[in-house]
Amino acid sequence: MKYDLNLLPIFLTLMDERNVTRAAERLGMTQPALSNALNRLRETLRDPLFIRERYGMKPTHMAEELAPVVRAALSRLDDAIGGQQEFDPTLATRQFTIAPNSYVEYALMPVIVARLRDVAPGIRLRLTPFGNDLIDTGAVSGATEIVLGRVVDPPDNMVVQHLMDDGLACVVRKDHPVIGDELSQEQYEQMKHVNVLPPGRMRAGLFQALQQRGLKREVAVSVTHFLAVPEMIAVSDYCSTLPRLICQRLARDERLKVLPAPVDLGTFPVELAWHVRYRSDPAHRWLRSLITDVAKEFNILSGEDRA
Repeated sequence: MKYDLNLLPIFLTLMDERNVTRAAERLGMTQPALSNALNRLRETLRDPLFIRERYGMKPTHMAEELAPVVRAALSRLDDAIGGQQEFDPTLATRQFTIAPNSYVEYALMPVIVARLRDVAPGIRLRLTPFGNDLIDTGAVSGATEIVLGRVVDPPDNMVVQHLMDDGLACVVRKDHPVIGDELSQEQYEQMKHVNVLPPGRMRAGLFQALQQRGLKREVAVSVTHFLAVPEMIAVSDYCSTLPRLICQRLARDERLKVLPAPVDLGTFPVELAWHVRYRSDPAHRWLRSLITDVAKEFNILSGEDRA
């Protein structure tokens, strides 16, 4: 039987998304092009593979049985071919899909992009959100090459590397009428706060840290992204507790000042994860090394592979 290998990653992405529009967006294809590829695969395998339902597409029995076989085969093929290739970042034109959580996207990705501009100008990045679920990012299938954030309970086909640790600090407006160069626990607990509610584990981590230290906080405003915080703080007497790397960025804003938290709130980890199919990919290994080097330049603890 003759078949087009290019159809197999499309099949796996459809298995993950169960939706033609979302699968096309993830693969960087038009929806008609993806539908055409699916029709070709259906003709080759003589099976509908996916049945349309009210809220998406349901894989057929054949698709369910085929998916793990295709994943394993593509992984072995990538290892075999990738291991024989050399990678020259100055000449490369590859696109990488990366799933950073909102913290990494704000604190680390600008530095990573600047580094790529200097050493690999042909490399393109496509960012996709990372909240709680690795499956939603496409990392479990290998459609997304790298995940950056807090990775909890990864499946066996994911490699996780501890990248760095960060702590927490506080931000208030520079001309705050009560807060000077220090922030006491009493002041912290009497103030109103701007809270960031990004998707993912970092939200729960801050709540747990405050609870463990017996630190109370009255939340006046909850926002969905770190970018909203400086505008909220600059026009209020509120306080916000944020990762230190975020605070370093906000310290450049003349309207704000950064202060140590009134008690040590500990640290949280940031991890780098990828599908095993990319373990030996020279381009992927190079990009992982660049990201690790960027993290080290922040003078934060760097870790080793766990798998």
